[in-house]
Amino acid sequence: MLLLGSNLSGMAAPTKSSRLPAIVTKHWTADNGNGTYSNPLFYGEFEDPDVIRVGDDYYLAGTTMHMNPAVEILHSKDLVNWDLVGYCENALDLGPAYRLEGGNIYGQGIWAPCIRYHNGMFYIFCNVNRAGLMVYRSKSINGPWERNQLPGRHDMSVLFDDDGKVYIISGAHSPYPIEELAPDLKSFVPGVRHELVGSLGEGHHLYKINGKYVDVSAIPGGPVDQMVATADSIDGPWKIERMVQSESLGVTAAAPALAQANDRGLWLHQGGIVDTPSGEWWSIIMSDHGSAGRMVSLVPITWNEGFPLIGLPGNLRKAPNTWVKPNTGYIQLPHPTYIWDENFNRGSLNPHWQWNHVPDNTKWSLTEKRGALRLHSLPADTFYNARNSICQRPPGPESIITVQLDTKGMVAGDTAGLGLLSTPYAWIGVVKTAEGTAIQMVQGSANGRRNAVPASAPAIGPNNTKSRLWLRVHCNFDNDQATFSWSTNGKNFTPLGSPFTMTFQLTTFQGVRPALFHYNSSGKPGGYVDFDNYSIEEPRARGIEREIPMGKTIMLTSGADGSLLCADTQNSELVNVAAGSAEARSANVRFQVVDLGLGQVAFKAANGQLVSTTPEGAVLKNLAGKAPGDAETFQWINLMRGDTMFMSLTNHRYLATKPNEFGQVTVTTAGPTPARRGGECFKVNVL
Repeated sequence: MLLLGSNLSGMAAPTKSSRLPAIVTKHWTADNGNGTYSNPLFYGEFEDPDVIRVGDDYYLAGTTMHMNPAVEILHSKDLVNWDLVGYCENALDLGPAYRLEGGNIYGQGIWAPCIRYHNGMFYIFCNVNRAGLMVYRSKSINGPWERNQLPGRHDMSVLFDDDGKVYIISGAHSPYPIEELAPDLKSFVPGVRHELVGSLGEGHHLYKINGKYVDVSAIPGGPVDQMVATADSIDGPWKIERMVQSESLGVTAAAPALAQANDRGLWLHQGGIVDTPSGEWWSIIMSDHGSAGRMVSLVPITWNEGFPLIGLPGNLRKAPNTWVKPNTGYIQLPHPTYIWDENFNRGSLNPHWQWNHVPDNTKWSLTEKRGALRLHSLPADTFYNARNSICQRPPGPESIITVQLDTKGMVAGDTAGLGLLSTPYAWIGVVKTAEGTAIQMVQGSANGRRNAVPASAPAIGPNNTKSRLWLRVHCNFDNDQATFSWSTNGKNFTPLGSPFTMTFQLTTFQGVRPALFHYNSSGKPGGYVDFDNYSIEEPRARGIEREIPMGKTIMLTSGADGSLLCADTQNSELVNVAAGSAEARSANVRFQVVDLGLGQVAFKAANGQLVSTTPEGAVLKNLAGKAPGDAETFQWINLMRGDTMFMSLTNHRYLATKPNEFGQVTVTTAGPTPARRGGECFKVNVL
């Protein structure tokens, strides 16, 4: 067994969290600042990731579906801190439905891009449902991108082989066709068809690694695994292994606040793999996160018997939620990938905005009123069908989204405001009639394939308020509830309507999208509205469980039953005891956190002994002045929502109690149960 991903040398210099830039504490940043990172890479939706390395640069491409610009591209030097490069396509305009004219392409558009680099050229291949396979190419990752089109291929992946041939694999059912593309990538080579026969999935990622062909694919669904196939020849025979197995990283299928103990969770599946110059291998892989949408995680890969498997030795097919940053040879200071705030003062839009379908560029402006986004209304019957709605992604686990608007340019029939684009959808805004204006909060549905609900009667706020207003939506993804409110001064907000239940559904095939919108229900264009000072507050961007209390004394409480970890000094074991017991009031439930670097710690009991790992369980050990070894070293694992885990470096498994039982603590648990009630998650109380 060869581990690739655990080399701890040459890493970024640890930075104490107290020295992190203020912007890191305000916006989700995967980099912990101490040589480790925590998933997800972005606490917001990023779907169908594909990643490549070119020299010592890494590039990541993701699905944008019906949103424009199309095909998002990110760049990194360390696989943890990413920056937006741009997009392949400013406007994916392939017909009226792409412009919300007489139809829509919700849940269609561009899916599952494949990014490649060959002979000085970047390529991105994207299938567009109902349209075909788009082939983008550019000598620079910054563009400009040229495009040609081929017949469609579902969830395809492309391999430039070392003999000059170009293979493309696609499909969701065995046998999976492997075709050849002409060298100019403008046609298929006629009469050539290889096949991969076996039980795999979709979302292919095809590679050639050390002379072997490797195809990674995902079983379709939410609580599903990822598979990997290898062969010495493109014609097979192919050997198949499970690459990931039931790894949820503690993400529940239901909203976390509603999850039951038997929740199966939402598993890692569908993602690409990449190596570093130091020889490590890593995967960037996605999983569903409920109404917030699909998110990506960075996880180490171990090569085992010729297969690249997610995980670390002793705990294969599982993945740590916090781990040591990849050894890329590059030191990167922590910074957030996404800062959503926008005051519209720069003369151009924050590049993280995306339009819902292709916009009409004659109906929006940043110059008609300096420092504001002006949206002219276009005809629509509902918010769901409104053109020129401009969207972002809401960061989890909690977002407070606020925007200012000026309504004096509205005319009768206009409706403008702040919405959550999905189905069902909801919005708060101003409705203009011949009699005046009224603030309304509306919940509605596009009657999608799943989770459709009838439109509700609008909640009516005050009439004929001031023309300048502030609108707000507070999204809590722990319970999938969103509350809307409004203000006349930007300080005191009044709730309106009942809480809106957010969902992930298969009509838009995305999580909810905050949107600024303006439409006219009279069947003709109307007036205008000016938006300004759009902001997103992330109250839990830096959760308490990410701050390791180095050198301090703590108590550890099991999330399963409230029992406390305790040093059994008589038997030299680590045990758990009832919260109300005499032992729980003794000094033996107190442990000092010893800093071992890279987010790794040792636990010193009150009698000076350290917690140590053995096959039988956790024991207490007197090192007689020696430095802690792997047996005494635990990776501090952050899960958010106040939950922390401790991974032993001996077997990459976790400290755990047996729920509602008292006795020796085990060190064999493979990972978190989605509902976090299996005894492996702890609450940390700093004394």
